[in-house]
Amino acid sequence: FTCGGILSGESGFIGSEGFPGVYPPNSKCTWKITVPEGKVVVLSFRYIDLESDNLCRYDFVDVYNGHANGQRLGRFCGTFKPGALVANGNKMLVQMISDANTAGNGFIAMFSAAEPHERGDQYCGGRLDKPSGSFKTPNWPDRDYPAGVTCSWHIVAPKNQVIELKFEKFDVERDNYCRYDFVAVFNGGEINDAKRIGKYCGDSPPAPIISERNELLIQFLSDLSLTADGFIGHYKFRAKKLPTTTAPATTTPPATAKCFNTLNINFTHLRFCPIKKALKPTVALCQQKCRRNGTLESHYCSSNFVITGTVITAVPRGGSLHATISIINVYKEGNLAIQQAGKNMSAKIIVVCKQCPLIRRGLNYIIMGQLEEDGRGKVLPNNFIMSFKTKNQKILNTLKNKRC
Repeated sequence: FTCGGILSGESGFIGSEGFPGVYPPNSKCTWKITVPEGKVVVLSFRYIDLESDNLCRYDFVDVYNGHANGQRLGRFCGTFKPGALVANGNKMLVQMISDANTAGNGFIAMFSAAEPHERGDQYCGGRLDKPSGSFKTPNWPDRDYPAGVTCSWHIVAPKNQVIELKFEKFDVERDNYCRYDFVAVFNGGEINDAKRIGKYCGDSPPAPIISERNELLIQFLSDLSLTADGFIGHYKFRAKKLPTTTAPATTTPPATAKCFNTLNINFTHLRFCPIKKALKPTVALCQQKCRRNGTLESHYCSSNFVITGTVITAVPRGGSLHATISIINVYKEGNLAIQQAGKNMSAKIIVVCKQCPLIRRGLNYIIMGQLEEDGRGKVLPNNFIMSFKTKNQKILNTLKNKRC
């Protein structure tokens, strides 16, 4: 995608400059969209990842009615995907502005022409700020939800209240890891792996959920294949009095023994739980000579996860490197937190010592490593990373079929 443009017709796509790569700093891009006379413009964001800020002051996308001096329909940043935006006429202006600092992968959105006041079955999501309400999949309850839909409901309560969430009916395409169609619920207003309460699919309603604070984000995604009945859920605000609890994520297997971080120990089933804290590489670890030892075969069984993928972001934080990997293939998944948008899957990894092993944005790698409690991949200097070539697929498929 290029920076801005003039587009006309029944439908089309716009995207940030260089999407799906990281958008450039200090840019201002303007798209002018026109659909046929007598129709209105409908804009649906398929993906958005801009620098996050509560007021969207730094990097943002603005959407306006008309091509000049029109009413602003919304300003968006972070990863919150709004519901469909409908202009009051056949013209719409979209503008993206970025500052000099933090960037993301940008956005892609589809525009289409619709009859005035028409609300098609692809439109869902939005902001919910009344004291109670409901949300449901498109077509509920008459027929299955459509394929290829993304909905995000952002529930916002007053500051001193929390949100109680219950699913009344629930039927979403089943998969052991909820990779295809799923509902994900997050504390806060943006899609953030660290704040994810759970990811759900199948035909069993999730247990009731209570937010930690005054915001929840519910994301529903269906891929382009099988669909199901869908769901209806209800929420209500309540005073922040009781201790909050959250439903466990379905993708996390149950612990086989109780965890103890105190001296109250059950010696029959002893298991110590790691205390969550920021991952800080030790100086000694990162001063070791960076050298890859062993082979794919020797590392495969000792690794928690094995994937091939393209590095799409690589951001240094302290002495570590936080990277997002666009997945080409998964050979060993473990409990790796995999995000999916349509057919595209990605995962986040931390390279504990940012230059060992060294990875670069835009290149393809075989990545083997360990896992954090929250499902993020962790790569230590002694873990195995190498450039991925097509010829490696044969040996990886062989390893995938062997028992460790």
